[in-house]
Amino acid sequence: MIQKTLQRDNAFAALGLSRPLCNAVADAGYETPTPIQIKAIPDVLSGRDLLGCAQTGTGKTAAFALPILQHLAGHRRGLRVLVLAPTRELAAQIGASFGTYGRGTGLRQHVIFGGVNKNPQRKALRAGREILVATPGRLIDLMGEGVVDLSRVTHFVLDEADRMLDMGFVRDVRRIVREIPRDRQTLLFSATMPNEIRTLASEILRDPLHVAVDPVSSTREPTSQAVYFVEKKQKLDLLLRLLDDRDIDIERALVFTRTKHGANKLTKQLGNAHVNAAAIHGNKSQAARERALAGFKRGQLRVLVATDIAARGIDIKELSHVINYDLPNEPESYVHRVGRTGRAGLTGAAISFCATEERLYLRDIERLTNRRLDRPEGGDDRRTESPRAPKARNGSPRAPNARNDTQRRPRRRRRR
Repeated sequence: MIQKTLQRDNAFAALGLSRPLCNAVADAGYETPTPIQIKAIPDVLSGRDLLGCAQTGTGKTAAFALPILQHLAGHRRGLRVLVLAPTRELAAQIGASFGTYGRGTGLRQHVIFGGVNKNPQRKALRAGREILVATPGRLIDLMGEGVVDLSRVTHFVLDEADRMLDMGFVRDVRRIVREIPRDRQTLLFSATMPNEIRTLASEILRDPLHVAVDPVSSTREPTSQAVYFVEKKQKLDLLLRLLDDRDIDIERALVFTRTKHGANKLTKQLGNAHVNAAAIHGNKSQAARERALAGFKRGQLRVLVATDIAARGIDIKELSHVINYDLPNEPESYVHRVGRTGRAGLTGAAISFCATEERLYLRDIERLTNRRLDRPEGGDDRRTESPRAPKARNGSPRAPNARNDTQRRPRRRRRR
């Protein structure tokens, strides 16, 4: 045991991290640094700005949290670190990581996001915190109230910058950056590097170092990936059949739908089939989202149904399966969804359902990932195959029912 602990310490100590931080990492159960940590930690320790390209699930939170904590060791002079994240779940995850790695340093951290009462956030900010993790909207609100002082920030992190762009937060980010001292270290991480992100990086970074691992087109090898060709009216029956299949052995599944309406409807249908499930999406209150996620992590829920808000920012250890009930219309989202399983070197499986109208989405996904998904029940890109007739729990064939269509959603303008 002593030898194993020493090996853990040495692996991270070789990157320049202090022994207390190496011990904190070992206590968290991490034995060896990930590629993004190996590349980024020494550069961040050097004080340089950094532009990192890495998808979610690669260990990049520790890649910036650990060296920042080392920089702040012994300093308690008000707010020094600001981390911006696009979603509540990702902000909470980053805050928890700072708490885990910074235990024993005396540094205090706080997470703020919308959808909850502001009063505890105001109280925490007035009491003073060295590290603040925030979503842009709520931070702007509290800045307007005068309860946030960014004048002494020395480390600024913009995480999941491309998602920030997708959600329309770039204007808020620029407004926040104007309130931070120019003499700071800035770290920007993004899974993709469109021109808009490169433009933003040129505005807020100074002579940055560039680090790139696991580009968005890659999906990690521990994750097996398969696609079932099934018409949308039969998707529920196929999902129930897979959940019952002992050979597949789905312990817990994170199931993605394209719409909030679809997530709610599928959750209700699973409940009617006696499957413990809950939904998580942007229309759910923060309390409901936290209850659903906590129940899923504790094993009280077998299925968590989510929209893409959960694709970045949910860290669930030993998640056995991700199921794309609806294929995403953006192939990059597929990679982020699949990244929820097969984490930290563990194995996982991703299963996708492809209806006739989703075949183009599948082609885009396979083109982006340069990988042909397995076809357990046959099918090709010229024709959508129906699966074998799913069996009901009493063993009789299930009749397709139009009411099982979980993709029907309120009318909206068609995307071009």
